[in-house]
Amino acid sequence: MDQPCEHLKGLVEASFAPLPTPLACEECLKEGTQWVSLRECLSCGHVGCCDSSPGKHATKHFRKTGHPVMRSVMPGQRWTWCYVHEVAGELAPVPATNKKESQSYGQA
Repeated sequence: MDQPCEHLKGLVEASFAPLPTPLACEECLKEGTQWVSLRECLSCGHVGCCDSSPGKHATKHFRKTGHPVMRSVMPGQRWTWCYVHEVAGELAPVPATNKKESQSYGQA
């Protein structure tokens, strides 16, 4: 798919809630299981484990709530996933402010 679905368009890191500290899958902690990778829900900030983990808590969260979008919270990863359309996306880069350009506006 060339274009992400409407759920993923325009998402940036700031679209998501700040990550909790410590960063963990609460369900895995309660169950005493280990996770492989962690995912964060766009709608509510829930952090759950990936489908490679025994609990698959991020997907279970989607099935329970219907919240359509999550992102990877692993270092260096910027991808997102829409459960509804089963399509991946990437967090859009935050536009850099060009000081030189903005300073030159209005000057003759």
